[in-house]
Amino acid sequence: MELRPYQKEAKDSIFHEWENGVKKTLLVLPTGCGKTIVFSKVVEQCVRDGERVLILAHRAELLDQAADKLSKSTGLMCATEKADQTCIGSWFRVAVGSVQTLMREKRLKQFTTDHFDTIIVDEAHHCISDSYQNVLQYFDEAKVLGVTATPDRGDMRNLGSYFESMAYEYSLPKAIKSGYLSPIKALTIPLKLDLSGVSQQAGDFKASEVGTALDPYLEQIAVEMQKHCINRKTVVFLPLVKTSQKFRDILNHYGFKAAEVNGTSQDREQVLEDFENDKYNVLCNSMLLTEGWDCPSVDCIVVLRPTKVRALYSQMVGRGTRLHSGKEDLLLLDFLWHTDRHELCHPAHLICENEEVAKIMTKNIEEAGGPVDLEAAEEEASEDAVVQREEALAKKLQEMKNRKRKLVDPLQFEMSIQAEDLSSYVPAFGWEMSPPSDNQVKALEKLGIMPDEIDNAGKAAKILDRLDKRRQEGLTTPKQIRFLESRGFQHVGTWKFEHAKGLIDRIAANGWRVPREIIPNKYKGA
Repeated sequence: MELRPYQKEAKDSIFHEWENGVKKTLLVLPTGCGKTIVFSKVVEQCVRDGERVLILAHRAELLDQAADKLSKSTGLMCATEKADQTCIGSWFRVAVGSVQTLMREKRLKQFTTDHFDTIIVDEAHHCISDSYQNVLQYFDEAKVLGVTATPDRGDMRNLGSYFESMAYEYSLPKAIKSGYLSPIKALTIPLKLDLSGVSQQAGDFKASEVGTALDPYLEQIAVEMQKHCINRKTVVFLPLVKTSQKFRDILNHYGFKAAEVNGTSQDREQVLEDFENDKYNVLCNSMLLTEGWDCPSVDCIVVLRPTKVRALYSQMVGRGTRLHSGKEDLLLLDFLWHTDRHELCHPAHLICENEEVAKIMTKNIEEAGGPVDLEAAEEEASEDAVVQREEALAKKLQEMKNRKRKLVDPLQFEMSIQAEDLSSYVPAFGWEMSPPSDNQVKALEKLGIMPDEIDNAGKAAKILDRLDKRRQEGLTTPKQIRFLESRGFQHVGTWKFEHAKGLIDRIAANGWRVPREIIPNKYKGA
């Protein structure tokens, strides 16, 4: 099977990390971008190198999917470590293993600690749990690849406590722009759902209480869905089985052909097949279909299970992002959840790398009054955020005017060089979250950056790397930026070093005054 360009880059990056001594690394691909194909090709290379590989997951569907894709893409067959099946004694070099089975001490002790050379963790956002850690720490000499569809680095604060690096990340916007995933249109429904009385459990809203809070609104939601998705193929995610079943009945009353599936459904396979074959046009479920199920023709997602966990939100929306013949876009219905305590995930969080931009984008979508293309909305929100940052910078610089500072504020530097990646940076791995080292602080000061405003080592490292790259490319220094922008010149960070130097020399020769023929705010650096 021929890998797509980004899939080949991902595979090469994974081996690059391992070859450089990083044993635990992450691969981040949006749902629908072929993560199973990528790690199957990684497994194939490991087997060629004589290694034993374990593919670890927490659901039977994921294990079956991995074994099937591995066989189809590489020809490799798997042994199984699950319930009464074991891979011990098998001549197959690859095993798919259930974490619920392997986590048991009696089961683990049947293996030597070096039995597996490489472990692949599917849906790696689960791997911080005790069950996964029991297995991973037992086989502590193995190389580990975690695979997840988590949409941004902010979600990986916890994953960073275990994984040492991110080998490769392919974003949802890139996948959409390259034509590998469906465009997404978000529509905010002007229906205020009150969650203020709902408590938390395990870092998210308690499902039982969400179900109770949602009940009074189900009829109104059905009416809204009738307006916007009666002719679409829709998957609805709900907090409880009883809520899911109740909503199915309401939708059928409003003219939909709705079905419901849950973990105890005897006819689940048949219902899913009938949905794929268009016998039903709505499928209600209580968080059953977040992983391990694909139906590319789905072109509408309704999230009635509010969450503040981005990985979970991404998994739900991911059920509709795949391409399909005749499918123009994915419609994502969003609701005005009212909660006074916690930030909820909204469509903006699928695409934004920065919480500031996500908030602006969510507000813009709410005010739009119709479906909004996520990419266009993100671009508009980013521009709005830049304006807000520039206003904040102007205020900050005014406050600093009377303070004799020879160093550049990091925000001014980021804005001047137009570095969105620095402005939106969120530390993910353990070392990144620690304070800047003494050497980093000294290096930043020496190069003209005020270190007091940088609160983590990851951000310090990124700025130092950028400064080194700018020096090699012959671009302006922070000190040039500070001096010229204090005289009213704009975006000096995009200028060449020699041009800025020449202009500073002219100002110096003019008694440190800007020559009359130069208008700073209209001046364009060559």
